[in-house]
Amino acid sequence: MEITAAMVKALRDKTGLPMMDCKKALVETGGDEEKAIDWLRKAGLGHVRKMATRETTEGRVACHVDPQGRCAGIAELRCETAPVANTDDFINLAATMARHAAQSEAATPETLLEQPLPDDPSRKLSDFVHEVFNRIRENIKLARVGRLTGHLGYYVHHNGQVGVLLEMSEDCPAELKADVCMHITALNPGAVRREDVDPAEVEKERQVFAEEAKGKPEHIVEKIVTGKLNRWYSEFVLLEQPFVKDDKKSVGQVLMDVSPSLTVNRFLRFEVGGG
Repeated sequence: MEITAAMVKALRDKTGLPMMDCKKALVETGGDEEKAIDWLRKAGLGHVRKMATRETTEGRVACHVDPQGRCAGIAELRCETAPVANTDDFINLAATMARHAAQSEAATPETLLEQPLPDDPSRKLSDFVHEVFNRIRENIKLARVGRLTGHLGYYVHHNGQVGVLLEMSEDCPAELKADVCMHITALNPGAVRREDVDPAEVEKERQVFAEEAKGKPEHIVEKIVTGKLNRWYSEFVLLEQPFVKDDKKSVGQVLMDVSPSLTVNRFLRFEVGGG
């Protein structure tokens, strides 16, 4: 069967792949477009396996909030180079990962990739990844996914490198939720409140401060250690950090000014390469 330019163009329009790849697929499958698409997909899987060991140090974070179901997802998707991370194909793929994460309880990168696509249940999310790979020809890795439910806020930095999901104790103005998310993006707190901090980490800091105060009277040492621990908490714990938009108040005080019972339940902060 003769493979015409029109057939090649039609296949390229459907797949977004180079003309030469499309022509080869049509030649190999006798001009059958559906078989050619399947051939291209299988060829792409071979490329994926060959490139799987290449480092993925670039990428982007995406968030998706479903206002109807009060659930939200966040995903960190990695690739090899910054230009690819900023392509429409990669941005759309990252957004798709976050949308799937929002609908998937206790999902991991591995289980998420096995999910069927909503518009074509015969195909999995991993098939979509392979299609994008065929177009960008870089290693793609879904590094992390997360999900929160309830009263939600989110923020993704303009460069796509950092994203935050936030779960509040009750509803509050959208602007405040966005501001707290931006605060978390900038200051990267290690925990929401003191009680959430790993006791071993607190003890390690306590020992450091006690060593620094060594040689002073015991009651003075205790005061010094307590004071330094409090300052450390104010840098490490979200609710005690000075609020980025008004450093005369802590984040916790800003929230209480809106409602005495308003606080942060949980947050997820993803940064490309950070986990």
